[in-house]
Amino acid sequence: MHVPTVDIVIVNWNTGRYLRNCIQSLAVAQRNGWRFGHVIVVDNASSDDSAQDLPRLAVPLTVVVNKSNVGFAAACNQGAALGSGDYVLFLNPDTQVFPSTLSAAVAFLESCAGSRIGICGARIVNASGNPASSFARFPTLRGITGRMTGLDQVAPRLFPRYQFDERRTSGPVDQVIGAFFFVRRPLFQKLFGFDEGYFLYYEEVDFSLRARQLGWVSYHLREAVVFHAENVSSKQVVAARLFHSLRSRTEFAYRHWPWADRITLIALSVMVEFPARCIRAAASRDWNQFRDVRAAYVRYLRYLALHDRS
Repeated sequence: MHVPTVDIVIVNWNTGRYLRNCIQSLAVAQRNGWRFGHVIVVDNASSDDSAQDLPRLAVPLTVVVNKSNVGFAAACNQGAALGSGDYVLFLNPDTQVFPSTLSAAVAFLESCAGSRIGICGARIVNASGNPASSFARFPTLRGITGRMTGLDQVAPRLFPRYQFDERRTSGPVDQVIGAFFFVRRPLFQKLFGFDEGYFLYYEEVDFSLRARQLGWVSYHLREAVVFHAENVSSKQVVAARLFHSLRSRTEFAYRHWPWADRITLIALSVMVEFPARCIRAAASRDWNQFRDVRAAYVRYLRYLALHDRS
């Protein structure tokens, strides 16, 4: 009888003790009906020694240390290429799985009900045990406009929210959050992995949309629960985080949206979202935030100038 294997890829950048805790949670995971292939940590040139002297425990651990930060998507592909398991789980280093999390995911994907599921996500909870964003709609111009302007709060039917915090049942969704991204390896290989044109953010959104176009479904599995601390790495570089979010959002639009929507997104980003962020920062007298916003948008304008695709 074939026992499915799971490779786990963790991309690390200065996550300190969180990476160690993540690996320790894997070591005590129940292994009902599956086995580990490889647990691969790809360290993107951390400066905090977080990938040094990791606990071996009962986990088949491989650590790859990059000399430079090659980006999240590229590091995920790098790690996945080192394994050959039936499934690949991309797991954030600031997460911890519960003992039954992985067994629940594998059991579902191996069942008849899960046979057309290409990507499985978990129910994400925060440190208090409260639900956090676990899945989302695919980004649209209307949805992003609502988020920029706050219209998603006052007119949610016209400007539907992009992310959802909770649902009461498991079921198909547009995309699951990339903190726990459980993929069938044949699908991952057919799509040639994540698009490395995304340095950080939107790589899993793009992957999920391309999978949907091939007929594969993303699924939110409530029975699989994962703790996520959120933004442990990216909060260390706020301006860079915002820039990469803007850049990747624009890259996604260029890949998947009509020309008019792409141009409208860029115009709104510069003429509406930027001043709105500055006004909020100034109103709260948060001058660090003000400087970060300004720095991020300066980089974004340079990116636009260097990547004129009109």
